[in-house]
Amino acid sequence: MQAAWISAVSFATFALLPILGLFAAPASLRLVAIAVVTLVSLGALGLLGGRLGGASVGRAALRVTFGGALAMAITAGIGRLLGIAGL
Repeated sequence: MQAAWISAVSFATFALLPILGLFAAPASLRLVAIAVVTLVSLGALGLLGGRLGGASVGRAALRVTFGGALAMAITAGIGRLLGIAGL
């Protein structure tokens, strides 16, 4: 139960960072800023998770960052196929 709460709080906290990137970036760079801030946040979250879980922090950060990048790419691809992506 403790791990679930820590996970929920950390994901909610790190989810605020891309929103801050949205507001900080000029309109022409918002999508790029959101993607970069999101990937950096995921990497930091992976490091934190690896450290707290006693796992290899490098592998944990890479796994979470790569998984997030893959999910974003698939989502953007589907959005583009359906004509609703902002790319």
